Amino acid sequence: MSNVNHEELEKFNALAESWWDPKGQFRPLHDINPFRLDYIAARSGIEGGRCLDVGCGGGLLSEALARKGAEVTAIDLAEKPLAVARIHAEADSVDVDYRLAGADELLPEFAGRFDCVTCLELLEHVPDPARLVKTCAALTKLGGDLYFSTINRDPRAWLLAIIGAEYVLGILPKGTHDYARLIKPSELISACREAELTVQDIMGMKYNPFTHQVKASRDVSTNYIIHAVK
Repeated sequence: MSNVNHEELEKFNALAESWWDPKGQFRPLHDINPFRLDYIAARSGIEGGRCLDVGCGGGLLSEALARKGAEVTAIDLAEKPLAVARIHAEADSVDVDYRLAGADELLPEFAGRFDCVTCLELLEHVPDPARLVKTCAALTKLGGDLYFSTINRDPRAWLLAIIGAEYVLGILPKGTHDYARLIKPSELISACREAELTVQDIMGMKYNPFTHQVKASRDVSTNYIIHAVK
């Protein structure tokens, strides 16, 4: 059975042309991408490593990892954003192996082969987040790094990330997030442990929609990222 929400795929297919507009509907992703990249690069040896970006969308993180010297494979099941990613990478001469595939489909060829696996802003959009964590773990080498970022199922996240960002400020398309699908840090940590991963760090991300600045925080009530090791 595929771990896919087809309504979510259609949602992101419809927004495909906006991925690389730094002032468009995905501006928050452009704003937080340098923060996420710096967090990953500071904790993992990116240069020369083999990285997998799961749920790559239009390729913002995938290209950034490649520019850091990683050998990047990037996958997504939304066809239109992936086409945009391929065109952008070719135009900028960035080498990324983009594939229209789910993480499960890579297991026969790539089980235990990646030094680093990233799965950012995706877990809240799939039917079974714990299953995806296990699949990401299976694709990672022993001693390899994994990074998961998502939004906490917390009233403050509902107020800021959904009501504020989608309906008041309009910096994300309405309906981007479903509060019931958001994931508490305790749930994600539990999923990591069930996948035989050791959580190394959890960091909150504080995003200011007016200044477009992102800061690290130990407050994980809204956006957060987890670093785990296999």
